[in-house]
Amino acid sequence: MARQVCIIGGGVIGLASAYALVRAGHEVVVIDARDTLGSETSFANGGQLSYRYVAPLADAGVPLQAIGWLLRGDSPLKLRPRLDPQQWRWMAAFIGACRGSVNQRNAAHLLRLASLSQGILQQWREDDRLEGFDWRRNGKLVTFRNANNFERARSKVSAVHQQVLSAADCARLEPTLADADFIGGIYTPNEEVADCHAFCQRLAARLEASGRCRFVLGRKVTGIHHAEGAVQAIELGGEVMPVEHLVLAAGHRSGELGLPGLALPLYPLKGYSLSVPIGAQHQAPSISITDYDRKVVYARLGEQLRVAAMVDIVGFDAGLEPKRLALIKRQALETFPMAGDYDRALEWAGMRPATPTGVPLIGASPYRNLWMNLGHGALGFTLACGSGQLLAELIGQRNPSIDMQGLTPRCA
Repeated sequence: MARQVCIIGGGVIGLASAYALVRAGHEVVVIDARDTLGSETSFANGGQLSYRYVAPLADAGVPLQAIGWLLRGDSPLKLRPRLDPQQWRWMAAFIGACRGSVNQRNAAHLLRLASLSQGILQQWREDDRLEGFDWRRNGKLVTFRNANNFERARSKVSAVHQQVLSAADCARLEPTLADADFIGGIYTPNEEVADCHAFCQRLAARLEASGRCRFVLGRKVTGIHHAEGAVQAIELGGEVMPVEHLVLAAGHRSGELGLPGLALPLYPLKGYSLSVPIGAQHQAPSISITDYDRKVVYARLGEQLRVAAMVDIVGFDAGLEPKRLALIKRQALETFPMAGDYDRALEWAGMRPATPTGVPLIGASPYRNLWMNLGHGALGFTLACGSGQLLAELIGQRNPSIDMQGLTPRCA
């Protein structure tokens, strides 16, 4: 039975949800406060589709390690305490999740979802001929500078999917690493890369062509009408739009709608990136690289190198911070000095909506026709296709493709 579904949020999560719903025969409206789709958190993220590297940030030892980071000027983590109960609740829940057993359990949930997401993207690419977003299966190499971190990572390697490499092996695999200061790495051949913003544009074009989806852009949702345990309509300024089913996919702003009984455990983790133009004279890495100790990722997307880093817990200001961007640029120049024209790099900052556990909220809410697709953190692009597929299955009252344990919303 076809459903009428309204989605609040036009980033990669909302658009992937819309695409999955339209493929299943439903009618969809996508609403976004911006005039263009995929223009905030989805615009210039890291570009790596890291299906095997999905461990949550919350883990044993992280709070102590974070204290050390905060004392460094070049720390990948920045915390600015605010007089904000939401921030403190989120931080308390995050610290509560920093246990090894909890991390392993949540990582298993994410790995299950990531595997589905990789398969769904492949299905869309092959069955629908979805292309034009610089997708490649180029493999991912996680490189290490610190011997202790390298040894810990080696002990967790899966012989099926991963290879432990020496520094010389890394340089043979990716010649641009020949002069880099790494002692070794772990290579996963089946990881992928793509341009998230371009992916959003391709999804939007297919959705528009389907005749089953329309977009309402530049309109902010200012309220939700509800009665007897169900949502009935949304307010767009002075306009009231009735809804049959409603999906929240508006990132960390989803909590601003103020529905009773819906306390969403979300907080924005601010990240930054540089999009560095690559010319014929440059030597950029072809394989995706993650500098583990500096927490910097590198992904070649067509004729640009995407360099992304940082987890800043600093509130809701998405503005650029010159010192953080300068640090990323300096570290990138030290690692890949010939990779591109750093002086012409496009600077970006984005607010990644995260739950304390790192596991997203996908599925039903306390309201019987209100659905969640939220809280993917830094894994939004990686998990988008699988999350959209699960949501479409749930709304269509079909059995989900994977076990939903650990993924269902915890928002009451």
